[in-house]
This record gives sequence, C-alpha cells and structure tokens, in this order.
Amino acid sequence: PNDEIGELASAFNSMAARLEENETGRKQLLADIVHELRTPLSIIQGNLEAWHDGVVAATPETIAPVHDEAIQLSRLITDLRDLSLAEAGRLSLWRESTDITGIIGSVVSAHKERALAHGVDLLSDAPTTPLPPVDIDPLRVRQVLRNLLDNAIRHTPAGGAIRVTAARRDVDFVQVHVTDTGSGIAPDHLPHVFEHFYKVDPARERGRSGSGVGLAIVKQLVEAHGGAVAVRSEEGKGSVFSFTLPVAATP
Repeated sequence: PNDEIGELASAFNSMAARLEENETGRKQLLADIVHELRTPLSIIQGNLEAWHDGVVAATPETIAPVHDEAIQLSRLITDLRDLSLAEAGRLSLWRESTDITGIIGSVVSAHKERALAHGVDLLSDAPTTPLPPVDIDPLRVRQVLRNLLDNAIRHTPAGGAIRVTAARRDVDFVQVHVTDTGSGIAPDHLPHVFEHFYKVDPARERGRSGSGVGLAIVKQLVEAHGGAVAVRSEEGKGSVFSFTLPVAATP
C-alpha cells in the first residue's frame, strides 16, 4: 500500500508540474504576442499622431516606413492565425499542380527592392533541368518563401547576397534552398530556430528584430504539405534554409 501511495503521489506531483509548466507557457506566449503586436502598432500610432498634430508632414518619405509597418503587422497577424490553426489541426490547404519556379521568381521579384535598400543582392537561379509540377497550395508556399526571405534579409549585412535555388531531390520531392551570407547561427541555437517566438540573437538583426513566428509557421506549412524543413549554418559565414515539397501526381 505504501508503495502504491508513493507512486500515486509521484504521478500527481508530475501531473501538477506539467500543468504548471503549460500554464506558464501559455502566459509567456500571450506576453510574446502582445509585445510583437505592440511594436508595429506603436510606430503606426506615433506617426499618425505626428501628422495629425502637424509635427511632421505626411510625405512619401514619412509615409513609407508606416506603410512597411502596416504590412509587417498584417503578415504577423496572418502568421499567428495560421500557426494556431496548424497546431489545432485545422489549417486548410487548397492544393493544385503548380510550377515552383514561377512562384520563386515572383516572390524574389517582390523582395528585390527591400533587399537593395539593405545593400543585399537577391537573386534566384534557374534549375539546371526542368522541374516537375509540385502538389501545393500556392498561397501557402508563397508565405513560406516570403518568411524565409524576410529572415535572410534581416540577417545579411550590406554587400552580402541571398540566393534561392530549387532542384529535384528524388522521385517524390522537389527541394528549395534559401542561402544567405549573413551572420550565421551558433550550433546551440540551430535545434531551436523553428520554435515559436525563438530569437537567435536580436542584437545581430539590423533594424527591428523578427517576431519569432515566421520560421515557426514555415515549419508548420511545409509539414502540412507533407514536406520537411532543415537548416545548416556556420557562424559568421551564413545559413542555408531548405524545404521539400511533394511532386504532383502525373495524370
């Protein structure tokens, strides 16, 4: 009986510890979300008040950063929503047979201006051999690429480069690589980069730091397609983020 009581007490204590840990995690998650939403909102509000009070004139130069913050806020809200849906198993994909090279070209073109503003060369290489169509939700894969490029631009110094490539990995998958010559990631951080709100080193990011959500949703979206994500990196030399997508079935 004493042994049974001891085992029961041990199990109860373990359960109580897990519940406390989960509650602490939920509180921290909420605090992180509030912080990440507050940052762009504060910038937008501050500029609107300055325009309203006549302290600063509303010119293309003063409007541009506010517009950028509004876009980042919209993307953050989208990523947070999709992250919660994915973890609840309720993320919907509208899959269709798609040319991945077209999506890569489109997303890279949309990011070129921002990369140039940071002094970073952004380009995509055409595959050496034609790639088969992939079975994906095009909007979700655009979201994946956008988040990876946002991350690469933040961590690549002026004069650096970002390159996007794609190749057939095997009969079932196409693999996409986003390679940068940025600050790189320390080995002890690598296992955590796809975790929610994990920030490798905000001090090494130029401008406003990332939300810690972008890479987490990258992992969720890729895995929802049946693919996988990976990263390899060397401090001071750059990183390579890669993900796989399933080849579409032939008719």
